[in-house]
Amino acid sequence: MEMQRSPSSLEIRVVSSSQPQEKPNHFQRVRNKSSQFEDPFSSEHDPRLIYINDPNRTNDRYEFTGNEIRTSKYTLITFLPKNLFIQFHRLAYVYFLVIAALNQLPPLAVFGRTASLFPLLFVLFVTAIKDGYEDWRRHRSDKNENNREALVLQSGDFQLKTWKNICAGEVVKIHSNETMPCDMVLLGTSDPNGIAYIQTMNLDGESNLKTRYARQETISMISDGSYSGLVKCEQPNRNIYEFTATMELNSQRIPLGQSNIVLRGCQLKNTEWIIGVVVYAGQETKAMLNSTISPSKSSNLESYMNRETLWLSAFLLIICSVVATGMGVWLFRNSKNLDALPYYRKKYFTFGRENRKDFKFYGIALEIFFSFLSSVIIFQIMIPISLYITMELVRVGQSYFMIGDTRMYDSSSGSRFQCRSLNINEDLGQIRYIFSDKTGTLTQNKMEFQQASIYGKNYGSSLQVTSDISYEISTTESSWQQGRKPKLGDNVDLVLMSLLNQPLIGEERLAAHDFFLTLAACNTVIPVSTENSPHLINEINEVGIIDYQGESPDEQALVTAASAYGYTLVERTTGHIVVDVHGERIRLDVLGLHEFESVRKRMSVVVRFPDSIVKVLVKGADTSMLNILRRADDDGLHSSLHAKIREATKNHLSSYSSEGLRTLVIGSKNLTDAEFGEWQERYEEASTSMTERSAKLRQAAALVECNLTLLGATGIEDKLQDGVPEAIESLRQAGIKVWVLTGDKQETAISIGRSCRLLTQNMDLIIINGSSEFECRRLLVDAKTKFGIKSNGHISDSGTQNIELTGVIASDKSESSERVTNFSDTELALIIDGSSLVYILEKDLESELFDVATSCKVVVCCRVAPLQKAGIVDLIKSRTSDMTLAIGDGANDVSMIQMADVGVGICGQEGRQAVMASDFAMGQFRFLKRLLLVHGHWNYQRIAYMILYNFYRNAVFVLMLFWYILHTAYSATLALTDWSSVFYSLIYTSIPTVVVGILDKDLSHITLLHYPRLYEAGLQNEGYNLTLFWITMLDTLWQSLVLFYVPFFTYNISTMDIWSMGSLWTIAVVILVNIHLAMDIQRWVLITHLAVWGSIAATFLCMVLIDSIPIFPNYGTIYNMAASRTYWLSVCLIIVLGLLPRFLCKVLHQTFWPSDIQIAREAELLKSYLGSWVQGLTMTSADNNDFRQLLCDPSLWAMLIQLLS
Repeated sequence: MEMQRSPSSLEIRVVSSSQPQEKPNHFQRVRNKSSQFEDPFSSEHDPRLIYINDPNRTNDRYEFTGNEIRTSKYTLITFLPKNLFIQFHRLAYVYFLVIAALNQLPPLAVFGRTASLFPLLFVLFVTAIKDGYEDWRRHRSDKNENNREALVLQSGDFQLKTWKNICAGEVVKIHSNETMPCDMVLLGTSDPNGIAYIQTMNLDGESNLKTRYARQETISMISDGSYSGLVKCEQPNRNIYEFTATMELNSQRIPLGQSNIVLRGCQLKNTEWIIGVVVYAGQETKAMLNSTISPSKSSNLESYMNRETLWLSAFLLIICSVVATGMGVWLFRNSKNLDALPYYRKKYFTFGRENRKDFKFYGIALEIFFSFLSSVIIFQIMIPISLYITMELVRVGQSYFMIGDTRMYDSSSGSRFQCRSLNINEDLGQIRYIFSDKTGTLTQNKMEFQQASIYGKNYGSSLQVTSDISYEISTTESSWQQGRKPKLGDNVDLVLMSLLNQPLIGEERLAAHDFFLTLAACNTVIPVSTENSPHLINEINEVGIIDYQGESPDEQALVTAASAYGYTLVERTTGHIVVDVHGERIRLDVLGLHEFESVRKRMSVVVRFPDSIVKVLVKGADTSMLNILRRADDDGLHSSLHAKIREATKNHLSSYSSEGLRTLVIGSKNLTDAEFGEWQERYEEASTSMTERSAKLRQAAALVECNLTLLGATGIEDKLQDGVPEAIESLRQAGIKVWVLTGDKQETAISIGRSCRLLTQNMDLIIINGSSEFECRRLLVDAKTKFGIKSNGHISDSGTQNIELTGVIASDKSESSERVTNFSDTELALIIDGSSLVYILEKDLESELFDVATSCKVVVCCRVAPLQKAGIVDLIKSRTSDMTLAIGDGANDVSMIQMADVGVGICGQEGRQAVMASDFAMGQFRFLKRLLLVHGHWNYQRIAYMILYNFYRNAVFVLMLFWYILHTAYSATLALTDWSSVFYSLIYTSIPTVVVGILDKDLSHITLLHYPRLYEAGLQNEGYNLTLFWITMLDTLWQSLVLFYVPFFTYNISTMDIWSMGSLWTIAVVILVNIHLAMDIQRWVLITHLAVWGSIAATFLCMVLIDSIPIFPNYGTIYNMAASRTYWLSVCLIIVLGLLPRFLCKVLHQTFWPSDIQIAREAELLKSYLGSWVQGLTMTSADNNDFRQLLCDPSLWAMLIQLLS
């Protein structure tokens, strides 16, 4: 995460646009993939005018929408055309529509017209039902939402009014725990100071309370009951983090900002009531403008499947061309005998209406063309339409079991695993790169104040945990100590407590006083009474009564630490702050607040003390604070002392960072009347500006955020989540590269990297922290030269260290630079900061960075902005075919999550924006290990096999028909009934495919977790590749030949008709493909048996029913065939001959060239058998316990697997 708070998306846009080196066209694809917000104003003369309590005048031009919302896609009138239009975006559906249309033409009517339409209509119907049900739920939700009621000022009194009838300009009253019906500017609250507490969980997922304020100038409206005035605000936009407006009231121009507006969907908490004026309603509210879905993603296997579909399409055209060419040759040779030949008589000799009618012969050329089209219709299932439905069903089933996995349930947060995208389950088994945020993802994002540097002295190295009897500072306790006991578990330093107990005399004591006063005052934290007491100040001396609510865990930790040391924040309003200092309350008038944002990377508040002294209190990142401190030569008297304090503080910062602590620098400055007057003028002008308010506020802040007095620095600990080191170690063993992208300092990131086993002691660190394009280029080239990195990102066999890299290579500094070193087996780690990425990603140095980064085992990017995170992900995606996964927990991770092939959100402390933008969501980083190594492996193996099996299943059927057509004068006739051809892929063979795709497991989860290297099967495309595809097609060719020619030669001299032969082929092909599937099933359960063998039984049953209908030409066929022993022997012979080559190849391959998965599977079986045998022994003799434990020891089986391999 970024420091203190996740910057808003608008701030992200400002960052990128403010960098002079940016190439606008480079990050365009990144920006398109991330959340961007439109400019709220095109000019200062284009604001929205809202007349308070005058909706008619507000909307006199009828340009504003009502408050009715609509999230549904369809209406009763538009459902059918719109849904069909969306469905036919799939080219496969268009293909089958064309096939069905061709079959309706008389010359091309191969199948019955109804039968040819059935597959397509079935798929369209099922999808339409699903879409219709989902949209009906949206309609129902919209109706319930629009018919809710709220109190609206009407005729001088607040009366109930449905939400959908509320208009812009109306005054609305909301009570506690009610939801905001629209976006409103606060006019007044039940609190005398105009404070309201809201919860924005429905908007951004954050559960902590936020504070909103009514301006003091508008509070009088509530008591007077005269609601009037004009609000000029920005046009509707998606940015939920900023609001730019002004209010004209009684000839005054009052600035309005984000703290003065409450948004639709938020809930009112800890406040009795609020009153506000509607500025945005309905679809124009920020909540509705942000209700967009994440960009759709397609799986890697699906793209390969599309490639193979093209091969099959080419093959389909070839066999259709063969049939058409054969037809032409046959017609040319027999053109004079067509009257006497079957199929081409000029007159029909049949019973019924067709008898003696002329047969329409269109000539050889047209007959060839019609034959080609007829062949396309017959062989249409070569392109498997059922595969799309099968994949959807399998993915739903897989997601059900992933969601139900109790081992991925986080009990601490009560969050279970979520599948938010059903299109990319199998991609989880092919991830090569993981891009992870640090704060809240690898760490808990629960900050604890650990160390502080004050006036050049370090405190906190001897922290002790206080208790009820706490500590003893002096022989006489002050009144604040007697009345207030520190919180349980607060870490305090006894030496620092002793210093703070002394009188305010001396620079060190005054610096410590200002230090903790800054921690208590310079923030946006709200003190909330845990006992719902309205008199918070009067109850400060009671134990455990204050709870701090803040948008940032950092701020909460700092305010809590200040309270533990006796500086307790007890009240905050827009106009003042009250801090209890050792029992004495100090009221600070707030003259202005510059909130933290990613450009300045600091926060400041201008306050007036009771003695009329005006100060600016500032805290921020060291990179932004150290260069605005007062220089030593500015004060000759204390120059030496200040220089020592500054140097000591910098050393403490480095020490904190090396320990993995998050750091902040604290400073302050007394403002003269001239400085304050200049700042106040600029601040008020910027606050009321309707254009570029953020930029103007930054300029105003720069007037006071300069020449600061250094007070000290803080070190906050963010502990690692449970299981993170073990998870990262397993992922690295699986062949996955883990990159960490964080906003923290370089030293902090390195320390965290070592503690989570991302960085090891034997790694060579390549540190890139250049300050210019030339320097970054030099550092990258030098690193490539030293380690012999080639342009393809690999290390050469003899990388030589032929140049000295001062400050670049951070390992083995004692070695001579002239020494020749072999780095072929060296593990490298790249450490790079955001400043360097500015030059590298935007100055055509991407290829150099790519070469260095891909040759490293680990990459850590420090001080990176959110768009830079997305740029790093795009660097890998655009230059490799490897699958990427991004994982994060905050709003600044959204662009990275949406850019990656797979996005994972962590349900953490910084809201749910990352979760809402992700494909999968979980509660802890450690669950990623199980998600990838277990579920990812299973999903990949299942889907990969399912695609190949579907290609095989349809191709063997098509080729069987092809051989038949070659022996019937290329006449495009069929021996199978129309319904048998239709039911083959929809009913006869589809259910086993779905069941196996959901339930089959090649290995147990224990084995997959114990041997992470088994995951590499997906990385190496072992389950699905072009070689396997062609091997499958060769096997298909053999089985189709067996299917056709065994019955052909068996009944060659018999009088069997074509319908009887078709019945035999139908039964044989269904049994063949199902037994083929059964040979590859690894895990048999009851439902698997029912699906496989039940499909064969269902095929017999369907054929019996079809053959029992008298109007069909195959009436009674199955009854005659089933009574023949030759029929059943032929089926058995087909099965044996068809599957024998496949069986022999599998035996030979698994015996002499076993894969790692096969070895692990055999070890599992062996362990299971021996375990049962050992269990039987232990039941008869207790002396065998040691022997049983030995056999059950995983290390024994690891050695066994190594021996077998």
